[in-house]
Amino acid sequence: MKVRSFKTAATELLRQAGVTVDGPEPWDIQVNDEHFYSRGMLNGALGLGETYMDGLWDVARLDDMIARLLDARLNYRVRPWVVRLGELRMRLANLQTPDRAVEVAEIHYNLNNTFYRAMLGKTMAYSCGYWKNADSLDEAQHHKLELICQKLGLEPGMRVLDIGCGWGSFARYAAERHGVDVVGINISTEQIEFAQEHCKGLPVEIRWQDYRDVKGSFDRIVSVGMFEHVGHKNYRQFMEIARQCLKPDGLFLLHTIGSPTTGVNSDPWMEKYIFPNSELPSLRQMSRACEGHFVVEDIHSFGADYDPTLMAWFENFKAAWPRFEAEFGERFYRMWKYYLLACAASFRVRQMQVWQFVLSPHGVVRGYRRPDM
Repeated sequence: MKVRSFKTAATELLRQAGVTVDGPEPWDIQVNDEHFYSRGMLNGALGLGETYMDGLWDVARLDDMIARLLDARLNYRVRPWVVRLGELRMRLANLQTPDRAVEVAEIHYNLNNTFYRAMLGKTMAYSCGYWKNADSLDEAQHHKLELICQKLGLEPGMRVLDIGCGWGSFARYAAERHGVDVVGINISTEQIEFAQEHCKGLPVEIRWQDYRDVKGSFDRIVSVGMFEHVGHKNYRQFMEIARQCLKPDGLFLLHTIGSPTTGVNSDPWMEKYIFPNSELPSLRQMSRACEGHFVVEDIHSFGADYDPTLMAWFENFKAAWPRFEAEFGERFYRMWKYYLLACAASFRVRQMQVWQFVLSPHGVVRGYRRPDM
């Protein structure tokens, strides 16, 4: 296909999404280099992100533009061989084995803790906030943490396992506010170092440990924003291990991003540059993974709340960028801008979801009631 043909095809696809090349609207794309057309058409979603990182195009409102492309379902209509090859790789191989699982920690979570602190705010919670009665990012994250504690019915003296504990935001909150003992496991050395200091003086133990190696008995289990790294070939094993560690009368809260469709749910650009080996579960996959291990007591969907969470992170990131520009460089800035705003767009048009599951081994006597928050 000639360059002119690539340009014609790309321009027409963008037009179908309400995006005009070099147009006047804030969501209209401004092309800086015509190689954008061939790379975008040949590599689809991967090429769109890479050409933005390389400065081949700009747009005033990146989130609005991506939302329009997703709403027109161009990500499903433009699926070149490089995207299909990546999907085939995920179907055939287990990309989340213990050896491969550490890749996302090394590439993403082991970035500068100071950088994450500037972006995430006081709580250091790196998952969707709960904005029902919140006016700020910190307030939304506090409400999310309290919501989890209320759903689990935490009581002083309980022993809680936090699978994928991040920077220790839940562990610290639950120990301080609800008097529980927490064991947090993680495979990111930077997060572990921060979490240990963050939770110093509290009944919290932070371990370097893969979830497949966990042993012990716990009153409650929580996992927030980690299941996206488990992979469909390991969903059943994850649930089996959680069930083995949970007391018969215990509760397990699982908070995850999810996909409205069943399949290989991983954006090729995001998987390559942001979250290696990541994969989003569907409700069907979650249900099958739970069968025989857990009763599903409650499913709470509030994925629309991730849009304002990501936009708040982006504003923090943009404000703090002068402190990190020399360390990371312009391409990193464009990569993270694309990551945060493209994700916000995806939640905005509901192509990604957020679910909180409350699971029990045998079913709660007289039924489970979700707290009113």
